[in-house]
Amino acid sequence: MDAADSPAPAPAAPMRRLAFVVTEDWFFASHFLPMARAAVAMGLSVAVVTRVREHRAAIEATGARVVALEAERSSLNPMAAGYAAGQLAAILKALNPDIVHCIALRGILVGGTAAAMANIPARVYALTGLGLIGARGDAAGRLARTALRHLIRGPLASKRTRFLFENPDDAAALGLDPADTAVTIVGGAGVDPDAFVPAPLPPHPPLRVAIVARMLWSKGIDVAVEAVRLARAQGAAVELALHGAPDASNRRAIPEATLRDWSRDGVAWLGPTRDAAAAFAAAHVGCLPSRGGEGLPRTLLEAAACGRALVTTDVPGCRALVRDGVEGLVVPPDDAPALAAALVRLARDPALVAGLGAAARRRVVEDGFSEAAVSAAVSGLYRELLGS
Repeated sequence: MDAADSPAPAPAAPMRRLAFVVTEDWFFASHFLPMARAAVAMGLSVAVVTRVREHRAAIEATGARVVALEAERSSLNPMAAGYAAGQLAAILKALNPDIVHCIALRGILVGGTAAAMANIPARVYALTGLGLIGARGDAAGRLARTALRHLIRGPLASKRTRFLFENPDDAAALGLDPADTAVTIVGGAGVDPDAFVPAPLPPHPPLRVAIVARMLWSKGIDVAVEAVRLARAQGAAVELALHGAPDASNRRAIPEATLRDWSRDGVAWLGPTRDAAAAFAAAHVGCLPSRGGEGLPRTLLEAAACGRALVTTDVPGCRALVRDGVEGLVVPPDDAPALAAALVRLARDPALVAGLGAAARRRVVEDGFSEAAVSAAVSGLYRELLGS
């Protein structure tokens, strides 16, 4: 058989496509770049649909394409959300992705609606915490969670929808069994233990405590300030460094004037930092006294990877990482005296501080809280959806 009679080569299979939907480019850049890199490494064509501000280049460096969508994250207006969903549906129809990966609650509500409008059945709903809906324990909070459960598991769900959670409590809040085949629980966004490494502990006393987070009332920053004052009144040498800025798009932002006013008597507001590892290297303790609504706080993962003892509250997400007396101390939320007692205990026991920090580092490296472990789990989810 000559060349003219040779069969034509089979056409190359079209590249499979993945679209992330996330409200803010900074949020994707701070938490989800490893997932984008993993998807690109799988051979997927990746697009990130988001409100673009300052982080386009960081996202594009993963090999992903950035598609702008203007949608105000703080808006609760159903008409605004409906308009954003219509815009997004048009974008998704043009992108024609095989999978839509919706990140955070608003991303799920708007992105899930748009995916349904664009007739894209393969969806990943990644809940990164329930926010105020999860933190509220009153009747309004319970009603909101019930409505959310019926919406996300009802009209917004397809037979090929998969749910990605950062802690088992959030799965339960939506009426899902963590053992369900449609549910995957991962260690938050994960952390790179090679980028966040233990440094020698600073001299002790004083006990140096660092909070690296957005300056929001929901993070319990005010509780930490009051706890430090109570601990110092009991004679404990404790100092608190606050690293972070208010979030202008969040209704729970702490005013800068309040933060400046707190900067006295052992408390220092140092503003935002791009080097969380350095902030924790200067501290003995990584703290987050959250009032609730967390997924799995990255700040605790970073502090743990840095080998720092953790102090946090008994709320979903925080307690998924920190076991009381193992990696750190866990206290009730919104309880300054209990938090002060924990700080006094650590201030008086340097050996306990060191032991908790070493255990926190092991927790990240060995128990599925690394970026590599999280990316592997999410990649497996993509493969399952593409195979189906």
